Amino acid sequence: MSKKDYNIWWGPPKKFSTRVAERKISWLELFYDLVYVIVISKATHYVAEHPSWAGLLDYAYMFAMIFWGWYNGSMHHDLHGTPGIRTKFMTLWQMMAVGALAITLDSPPESVLNRTTLAIMFLQLFITYLWWSVGIYDREHRKLNRPYTYWFLTAFALLIITFWVPFPYKRIVFVIALILNYLPYILTARRMKKNKIDFTLSSNMTERLGLFTIIIFGEAILGVINSVSHLHELNFHIWLCFGFGMLIVFSLWWIFFSTIADRECKKGMLAGNIISFIYIPMLASLGMVGASFPTLMENMAAKENCFSSPLQIVFGTSIVVFLCCISIISLFLIHPTELENSKKFVQRLLIIVGVINLLLMFLFPVLPIFFYLLCVFVSLLVVIIVMTRSWFRIELRKLNS
Repeated sequence: MSKKDYNIWWGPPKKFSTRVAERKISWLELFYDLVYVIVISKATHYVAEHPSWAGLLDYAYMFAMIFWGWYNGSMHHDLHGTPGIRTKFMTLWQMMAVGALAITLDSPPESVLNRTTLAIMFLQLFITYLWWSVGIYDREHRKLNRPYTYWFLTAFALLIITFWVPFPYKRIVFVIALILNYLPYILTARRMKKNKIDFTLSSNMTERLGLFTIIIFGEAILGVINSVSHLHELNFHIWLCFGFGMLIVFSLWWIFFSTIADRECKKGMLAGNIISFIYIPMLASLGMVGASFPTLMENMAAKENCFSSPLQIVFGTSIVVFLCCISIISLFLIHPTELENSKKFVQRLLIIVGVINLLLMFLFPVLPIFFYLLCVFVSLLVVIIVMTRSWFRIELRKLNS
């Protein structure tokens, strides 16, 4: 590298060809993640207050958009971040954009759509600038960042159009813009494979995805706590459901990090993209576990059955989606040879337990809530016991050999 590359004031971003084998996640990256704690909390709170299928669609779009912003900022920092002030200011500006989005989500119903759209447009334009600006300093990277610049700008133009589109069609335009935002990753993966350019999701980014997951787990725990804290009567059944709620979230955490944590991604940009994209439904469903739990508790207090509103159906479905996504993600991770058979067994077990949870939800619509939560926890506990026992045997076999 030249001396210019080490300019601490406003030096160029790190070149794409400059790879760091292993690096520690910076304090700046952790600080950057904090603002997403707030905006995700606002999004889950919004869907909890609008328990309808339209509200769920809005939540799905908003979560995918939030993840898109976080992923682009994180990936840009991983590929092009430097110790210089430029990287710090770029991170600050994106944090301001996300903070503005969090503010607009609290707007009155008559103005929330327009204000949120403006905040998303600001974030969209800034992310576009991030990738476009890399080409100014790194000419070799221009051919790779062009799809990002072109498609992101097209999505930005569609967001502008939504101000004049009749309401029934606004969601369609928003979804098309969202698809265009994710399209460059597919196009770039194909171009890299064609040109035999080596690119693999770094261990730092897989760790960042794990940290982002921790944020959503925090939201799920908060949802369980809030579901009880506002109730006036705290009887034995309420405390029992609270305990099962905490156990369910903890079990999901155990299964996720036992299966996925500390695993390297398989080589190739396609594998990295698939993992990153599967994180979207997985984390969105985890967020819904926390967002829908207060409704379960309200029905518990009112002594109603557990499937009388969309959010309660979503609670069970979210657990199924979460488990299935873990199984899919594990397909694209590198595991030690001795764990291959165990990994395949756990993948099938997760799908089976997901199907069982689906049956619990649809075959027993009048199941008492506390008993339903007990059944969910027991099904997850079975996965933990079988998984731990299987891997413990492998470790013992390695010690005895």
